[in-house]
Amino acid sequence: MVRDPVCLMELEPTQAAAMLDHGGRKYYFCSSGCRDRFARHPERFLDKAPGVAMAVGVMGSASDDEPEAVRKAAYALGRAIGERGYVLITGACPGLPYECAKGARAAGGLSVGISPGLSLDEHVHKYLSPSDAYDVLIYTGSGLMGREVTNIRSSDIVVVVGGRSGTLGEFAIAYDEGKLIGVLEGSGGIADHLPALEQTLAKDTGARVIYDADPRRLVERLAETYRTAHYRRPSCFCDEVIRGGG
Repeated sequence: MVRDPVCLMELEPTQAAAMLDHGGRKYYFCSSGCRDRFARHPERFLDKAPGVAMAVGVMGSASDDEPEAVRKAAYALGRAIGERGYVLITGACPGLPYECAKGARAAGGLSVGISPGLSLDEHVHKYLSPSDAYDVLIYTGSGLMGREVTNIRSSDIVVVVGGRSGTLGEFAIAYDEGKLIGVLEGSGGIADHLPALEQTLAKDTGARVIYDADPRRLVERLAETYRTAHYRRPSCFCDEVIRGGG
């Protein structure tokens, strides 16, 4: 449950009448009236109920030989995420996710890396991955493939940039779990093949895929879609109630 910061009513997030993100955090409301009061004067309500950080996961090629234009686009994507105050989640790998993480840090955003390794030493020396663009590194010990589910489930929105078979697997997980997905058009690799591939996925998971070649506009469109509709779409496992757990 969450609490409406205006009237303090407790709410189930997926049943809230409205949602806004402010300062990179999600706030849920019992009515459009409470939402509008918050939007007019958010400073009056920020200390009434805590917001939950908005997390955007970026999945893409770990190759260091991507074209300069694509690297710059990934960096710009990270900046756009950071400037909105969102938390960036990546697989803490080199390549395009690393460029994105550098962009988010440069914009003052929080960058979280989900490492395949057991420790910083393994992260750097076994997986040859960077550590300097992250505020937090989470060591999963799950290997390159095992950490993918953690990446996806920790993200409110997933963005695909370039990529190869690993990124395709991350897209498939996000699609199957009904995520809001952005694809940076023109970034090469798997990203450029997803429009045709999506047409073959005769499966209604609740996922929505948005394509755009402009990094900043892509983030804006994803934020608007999440705010107006997709926040109501839970993970496909949310209907399963586990009783008696601690």
